[in-house]
Amino acid sequence: MIHPDGRAPDLGISAPEPAAADRVEREVAAVTLAVLLVVGALMGSINLVVDGVLRDGTARWVYGGTMLLLLAIAVSLAVRGRVGGGHTFALVLLGDLIYLVVVLCIEDPLRYATPLMLLFPALVAAWFLDLRQLYVHMVVTAAVCLAALWPSYDSAVGLGVQVGVSAGTLNAAAVGVFLLRRRVQRLLVATETLSRLDPLTGLHNRRYLVEQAPRLWRQARRDATQVSAMVLDLDHFKRLNDQFGHAVGDSVLGAVARSLQSTVRPADVLARTGGEELVVLGAVTDLAEAIRLAERLRTSVAESHGAERHAVTASVGLAVARPVDGEDPVAALWRLVDRADVAMYEAKRAGRDRVCTSARSPEPEQTTVC
Repeated sequence: MIHPDGRAPDLGISAPEPAAADRVEREVAAVTLAVLLVVGALMGSINLVVDGVLRDGTARWVYGGTMLLLLAIAVSLAVRGRVGGGHTFALVLLGDLIYLVVVLCIEDPLRYATPLMLLFPALVAAWFLDLRQLYVHMVVTAAVCLAALWPSYDSAVGLGVQVGVSAGTLNAAAVGVFLLRRRVQRLLVATETLSRLDPLTGLHNRRYLVEQAPRLWRQARRDATQVSAMVLDLDHFKRLNDQFGHAVGDSVLGAVARSLQSTVRPADVLARTGGEELVVLGAVTDLAEAIRLAERLRTSVAESHGAERHAVTASVGLAVARPVDGEDPVAALWRLVDRADVAMYEAKRAGRDRVCTSARSPEPEQTTVC
């Protein structure tokens, strides 16, 4: 049951809003790219102190300026603290261009500036870009390899083979990392989905209920509506389990869940909070609308049947509240559910298979009407 003593449960769950999660992802991308740029610039700067690698004159200054540009971009990313998909795409293409600049500044490109230097932008593209951007980068990679290797080959066949091998290797690595990333993302989504579902009924669980509280409260404030909480507890469910076995009880729970899923409105939140207790949250214009919905849910439970045609009824407790600015949605959610829980117990005492409504009077009193 849900804390009949009126205390809001501490679930230890604080799921980020979608906007917050996106912001965190952008910040991680910015830091990652900044670190990689710094590492690349420092490694590339070694050529400035090694004799015979760089061409003399302007080429050395251009090369040094390119390394400084990488460091400047890294500092900019670190200070900015976030990077979007378009910025990342531009940085990847800039990395391809910088490779061309490096090739023009190197005495022996085949020895000191092999196309494997493009592995850095290829892996960044595979991990951070979408599929269309990755396709563009793969074409650019082939073009850059061709431009970089052209002066070093007199034979068109040799040039074609080397470009094919180099660009093919780079693009194959990029595709492999991209597919790995997609696989990891799918697994994460599946894990997140399972963590929000009750395995027996397929309904949402407490965690999902908590995560939806900010959305429900925000929507109710925007639309000037109220939030209703309905606690449904199946009547004599323990007796059913004891008499017919837990397999029958599970079958009845599944039937009730399916019946409620087809009854609740699309925007409502239906969750199993434990045992034979379920919670429905939704926005309503007034108490009368909430009562009509609660009655529909009660009737839906009574009309559901398990695999062996066993039926149950439900006692329903109802409470409504108008969200106020500045309150914690999760704490307000559990206060509202606690009120509905008290009303549900009153429905049990009043004979079961009925709806009782929590009516707020001046604190700390609470009355129920059945």
